[in-house]
Amino acid sequence: MKKERSYIDSVHHAGRIWNLSVMVILLLFPVAVSLIFNAGIDWRGFAFGMLATAPMYWAVGIIETFTYVPMLGAGGSYLAFVTGNITNLKAPAALNALEQVNADIKTEEGEIVSTIAIAVSSIVTTLIIVLGVLLITPLTPVLNSPALAPAFDQILPALFGGLGVVYIARNWKIAIAPVLLMLVLFTSIPALGGLVSIMVPVGVLFSLAVSRILYRKGLL
Repeated sequence: MKKERSYIDSVHHAGRIWNLSVMVILLLFPVAVSLIFNAGIDWRGFAFGMLATAPMYWAVGIIETFTYVPMLGAGGSYLAFVTGNITNLKAPAALNALEQVNADIKTEEGEIVSTIAIAVSSIVTTLIIVLGVLLITPLTPVLNSPALAPAFDQILPALFGGLGVVYIARNWKIAIAPVLLMLVLFTSIPALGGLVSIMVPVGVLFSLAVSRILYRKGLL
């Protein structure tokens, strides 16, 4: 008699299949372009390019896995890593959904809530992109209007500010040190704004270290 898979086993089974399938599909695009335009690959240039960029992406990929999986759960992580925009969209959507239903990501309920939130976020994002492609020409004069520029500059701060207030208010003792650290770093070195994928794990590790110290001193 065939043993029935548990929910989490089925998530890992489907997640591996779809993630590997998407990886193959993404890699087929440059192959297809090469075949269609009869453009051979410059393997020497490819090798130098890989040596220059791959180590950074490998490091970021490993760091993001250890950072986001505990936050998003297995199903949510598989889906988020395929659809992208984790920091900007998927993580806020999942964390907000978990907050609204008071679910713990370490439970099956939390896994399901996180996965649904990320799936809905992906669908909404895709629909908005489709609408944007269709309406980009007529809306370009409006979107480029100087009157709207300040509003577009504040979209991400408004998004993370709204989410941050909830978690900072709940754990303000833990939040003080990492918030101050990031303020100092990003103010002193503006170029770090392009390294968000690396700075998020740095903030997480720093928060864990500070939390451990506060706990040992009996302040938590």
